[in-house]
Amino acid sequence: MLLKYFYDDRLAQAAYMVGCSATGVAMVIDPARDITPYLEAAAAEGLEICYVAETHIHADFVSGSRELAARTGATLYLSDTGDANWKYQFAGANTVLLNDGDAWMVGSVRVEVIATPGHTPEHIMLQITDTATTDKPLGLFTGDCLFVGAVGRPDLLEKATAVEGTMIAGAREQYQNIARLRQMPDWLQVWPGHGAGSACGKALGALPSTTLGYEKHTNHAFALDTEDTFVEWLLEDQPEPPAYFAQMKKVNKKGPALLVELPIPEPLTRDQLAELLDAEAQIVDTRDAEAFADHHLAGTISIPSRSSGFCTYAGWLVDYARPVYLIAPQDQISRILHDLRAVGVDDVRGFYPAEQLDGATAILARREAAEVAAHRDQFHIIDVRNKAEVDERYIPGSQHIFMGYLAREVANIPREKPLVLYCATGIRSHIGASVLAGLGFENVANLDGGIDAWQAAGYPVTEGTPAAEPF
Repeated sequence: MLLKYFYDDRLAQAAYMVGCSATGVAMVIDPARDITPYLEAAAAEGLEICYVAETHIHADFVSGSRELAARTGATLYLSDTGDANWKYQFAGANTVLLNDGDAWMVGSVRVEVIATPGHTPEHIMLQITDTATTDKPLGLFTGDCLFVGAVGRPDLLEKATAVEGTMIAGAREQYQNIARLRQMPDWLQVWPGHGAGSACGKALGALPSTTLGYEKHTNHAFALDTEDTFVEWLLEDQPEPPAYFAQMKKVNKKGPALLVELPIPEPLTRDQLAELLDAEAQIVDTRDAEAFADHHLAGTISIPSRSSGFCTYAGWLVDYARPVYLIAPQDQISRILHDLRAVGVDDVRGFYPAEQLDGATAILARREAAEVAAHRDQFHIIDVRNKAEVDERYIPGSQHIFMGYLAREVANIPREKPLVLYCATGIRSHIGASVLAGLGFENVANLDGGIDAWQAAGYPVTEGTPAAEPF
């Protein structure tokens, strides 16, 4: 048996390939939209991808299952568990629908379905056995049910897609999943769908894999004896679900467009860019934060494409219902499109080469910690980090508005004083400041270096949640 691991750092997302060298066939589990790594790996191993499986309808990235099946002719293996609202709508003649206990062979590798609703109603795990070696199972592809040091959050349907009444029910189902996992052998390998940094759970570990026995000893989920205690623990302190999760659920349920079907963005002329600005089109400047701060076009927002959170930030801030236009270096367009398409930002109509951005006169102010501290009463300070970060420390007197909520909370932002936004190191607050500037706030600045620089300079921080939260 052959096992390969594929990891996308920007999405903290894992996919896997299981192959049988004796028969020359392979299966890919939870592929991302860019299928090139799987095709290259299969070719290098002399394998044909004949099976593509998913553990659930993903919310944080565009699935590559349909793309991979279309390219290779592979059969799709998709969950048929859960209620009618969570069935794959693109399941066709090349699809096998799965329920608890179903099994199939990938060469000499047996794959068995374990229904694990909780994170989502249709969620399944896949247990594999290398029958050429033993009749004992080897491991579990746990998807978003069980992670290293964590379990999948059950509140996404309710918080991200407004499906009421699913959060507590899902948490109780996760408790039952943990109870079921307790009864399974300690030796089982665990291959999760995400790593550290994913918003699909809280405090995910960074290791690529684990064992069930290790999780039983170290994962707090296994230490909670009562269902009510487990539910309370699981639902508290979950990170804010990115706004684009609802869009991803719809896309992956319906079936993503194939990449060949997407529009190819055309270079924009200076006159076309001016017309778009006059029409208040959605224009994203993907240059580095420093370049945008020094000079940019008023009315554009900054999402630096080289930041590690680019995909997530774009998902938070882009309006999926409107066309997108980019300002970007020409030699980076392909990479930027790749990253945007990973989170379903498909309607990119055109781009303006950043090399030709002369004449841009708008600036985004940066303020040093010393200046803000010395004239504290002259500024209104906004913390744009997530709540878990704020609970650890914040600048006294600051208002908390999470970066992804700034646009919807403009009515709660005072205009009497100059605004200073901060995050941990300055990237998210830079993006947030550009959003507010685009919404008409004329005196908004980014705290250079964020709260890290503030604290390193010896200025005070307070533990706990700011009382000035607007929601």
